[in-house]
Amino acid sequence: MDYAGGMAKGRFNPGKGPSQRQLRVGEVIRRRLSEVLIRADHHDPELSSFSITVSEVRTSPDLKVATAFVMPLGGAGAAAALAALRRNKAELRHLVSQGLELKFAPELRFVLDESFDRMDAARRMFSEPRVQADLSAPDDDDPRG
Repeated sequence: MDYAGGMAKGRFNPGKGPSQRQLRVGEVIRRRLSEVLIRADHHDPELSSFSITVSEVRTSPDLKVATAFVMPLGGAGAAAALAALRRNKAELRHLVSQGLELKFAPELRFVLDESFDRMDAARRMFSEPRVQADLSAPDDDDPRG
């Protein structure tokens, strides 16, 4: 059986989104990581000084890598918070994996969640007078008038 027509067909198709299992495991890891950070179960006082939001966790198809999208409250000290998370990733991996029923404890990777910046930029753009005028102008393609 060749790979093009066999069981492996479509198994790791890069055009598809994440599987339901990846989404489910990612959400469980996101909640566990948030709990660990809120309760300060780790041993790093610098990391405890940040209030960090974990907005999303994406897992690799084999569930061995979990990428956490994080942002400290208000965005202040983002670089220092990211450095503290990365410095403590082994301990956080251990704490997060407790109670997870996975064959492997996923490697944790941390990246800044830039969606907050993009949302702020979009809000600023929509509040500009020129954009407001365009939004309130009648639509030439609208058949109702």
